[in-house]
Amino acid sequence: MAHVTIEYVIMLPLLVLQIFLFPLTASWLMNIWVNSRDSLALKDCASHLGSTMLQLYSTLSHATVSAGTATYTPDLPPFIENHPYTGTANLSSSGTEPNASKILTITLTLSTTQIAADATVTLGPNVAWQDSTFISNSTDAIVTAQKLTDGTISLKFGG
Repeated sequence: MAHVTIEYVIMLPLLVLQIFLFPLTASWLMNIWVNSRDSLALKDCASHLGSTMLQLYSTLSHATVSAGTATYTPDLPPFIENHPYTGTANLSSSGTEPNASKILTITLTLSTTQIAADATVTLGPNVAWQDSTFISNSTDAIVTAQKLTDGTISLKFGG
């Protein structure tokens, strides 16, 4: 009879600990998994937008294309895990020479979270960026490229 009591004294705290430890650990691991999945989906969207910008720039920079405007609606999901995301971009020069290529850095941020993803695209020297914001769940979630008569290609989010 004494052995049963000793077993209860030893096992009862372990069982109580498992009641709290396993759900907390499972919750913690699921949060890590969901955040990783959201981050990966956001990175994929940023990469897709960067590719879109590069394709529009490459198409309009060809000598046979005259001045005009091209718009493209990227095939991106409006929500990631029921959260919309916003995007901004920044254009910087890769060197000090006048004909140095320019680097467009696109940053997407998942609303109501701290998750962000970047994508960079190297473009030619004749590109300009108009400050604009990409909002994933808006009707204006498009990319616009305009070729000016002097050969400059202006890129922006929205119409």
